[in-house]
Amino acid sequence: MSPLEVYAKEMPDRVAYRMVPSGQAVTWRELEQRSRKCAAALLEAGCRTGDVIAVFLENHLRYFELLWAAHRIGLYYTTISRHLKRDEAQYIIDNCDARLLFYSGITRGEADVRHLTELGVACVSMDEADTSATHYESWIGRIPDDVCLPNTLEGTDFLYSSGTTGLPKGIKRPLATANQFFRVGNAASSTWKAFDRNTVYLSTAPFYHAAPVRWNMAVLRAGGTCVMMEKFDPAGALNAIATFGVTHSQWVPTMFIRMLRLPREERERHDLSSLRYAVHAAAPCPAEVKEAMIRWWGPILYEYYSGTELVGRTSLGSEEWLTHRGSVGKPEFGQVHILSEDEQQEMPPGEPGLIYFSGGGSFEYHKDPDKTRQVYNERGWATYGDIGYLDQDGYLYLTDRLSNMIVSGGVNIYPQEAENLLCMHPAVTDAAVVGVPNDEFGEEVKAVVQLRDPGQASPELAQQLITYCRERLSPIKCPRSVDFTDDMPRTETGKLLKRLVKQRYWPTDKGIAR
Repeated sequence: MSPLEVYAKEMPDRVAYRMVPSGQAVTWRELEQRSRKCAAALLEAGCRTGDVIAVFLENHLRYFELLWAAHRIGLYYTTISRHLKRDEAQYIIDNCDARLLFYSGITRGEADVRHLTELGVACVSMDEADTSATHYESWIGRIPDDVCLPNTLEGTDFLYSSGTTGLPKGIKRPLATANQFFRVGNAASSTWKAFDRNTVYLSTAPFYHAAPVRWNMAVLRAGGTCVMMEKFDPAGALNAIATFGVTHSQWVPTMFIRMLRLPREERERHDLSSLRYAVHAAAPCPAEVKEAMIRWWGPILYEYYSGTELVGRTSLGSEEWLTHRGSVGKPEFGQVHILSEDEQQEMPPGEPGLIYFSGGGSFEYHKDPDKTRQVYNERGWATYGDIGYLDQDGYLYLTDRLSNMIVSGGVNIYPQEAENLLCMHPAVTDAAVVGVPNDEFGEEVKAVVQLRDPGQASPELAQQLITYCRERLSPIKCPRSVDFTDDMPRTETGKLLKRLVKQRYWPTDKGIAR
């Protein structure tokens, strides 16, 4: 029996989740019935165990209704960033072999319904005014309220993570073991992830990310209530905590910075006493920001280091962090190994190397065995591609990233696509895209460009190049500023020495500031 059936029977009128600031709410009775009807409609559309649906929506009232529908009949669900451009979204839809796509009026322009229909992907629109596809409410409205679902394996997520080339990589696990795997991983976090029917979880981030997908699903599975922000707003987040008695929450450091910048009277007028766990991850948190949050909220901050692949995880609480300032914690899922550059020996405490996990999770990148092999070493240990070290007490510290990934406001950005695009501009002969310091977001995207004619360098051309990128890529991948250079540092073999480019903007050779 689905947990939704249990909760719909035992507490039918209790709110399962609500949206803020709109105030729209869904009860357990509604979530169970509507997800059951959606699941039946998916079966009627030809979906079978192991098939994939793609969800290309903003933070929408029906988002988790769709995910639970897929979950109840053994389907994979792939969530797609609403910020992607048409070709970027199309790549994921094609790569994951989606049978159906759900989209809205906001994402309609990038969904390319006609092309997808020609490829055999059924499209369902959440927008009643959209005549180019089946309307969602009509689609599930044909299903009787008392429809029964077959017994089958539970479905699970099939999420995409960007690679060093910028192409998204699908992370897919067998249905037979996926949910057991996630429950084992979550149990390791029981000290700060003990969800039950009394949990009120504040979801602050876009739903397409791994953490909001998995955390909201876990809270709902446990019978807790989710408070889901349609868009993050610092004052709105504080108001939600006070209004709904939030007990658990998850953040990225940029959100902390924005809340700390609120006027003191705004920060102090909200009763935050219900909040017991404020978990953050996804990007480095400046030490002074974390200290300020602990002074404000008390020792309820918890940090973890992990990835969508979930090959391992570390975490620590506020008291531990204050005595191990800058650490991302001890292993709680898998064991950490710091390996030398040649990956042949483990490094002693205090000596940096490539971070590997053993005994955690295993996975494969969908349709990309070469990328999968790059994650694992000959001993079967897996890495997220980061550099760090362990101290004498076994706490992990991050010092750099193996790849050239930029982390801005908790979002991972890979620069290769923007570099390739800039090099196609008729005025450009070479380009490097790097992360440079930003007080609010940690890093921001900057392009360093070598022109065919150096005499053309001007603020106007810099803005033209930014616009050129924004017309072809999602905004988060595009440079916010452009600098010009007369000579791009490359080796004789043509390898770009990004280290030398970054040194112009960072006080020291780029590390992760904590």
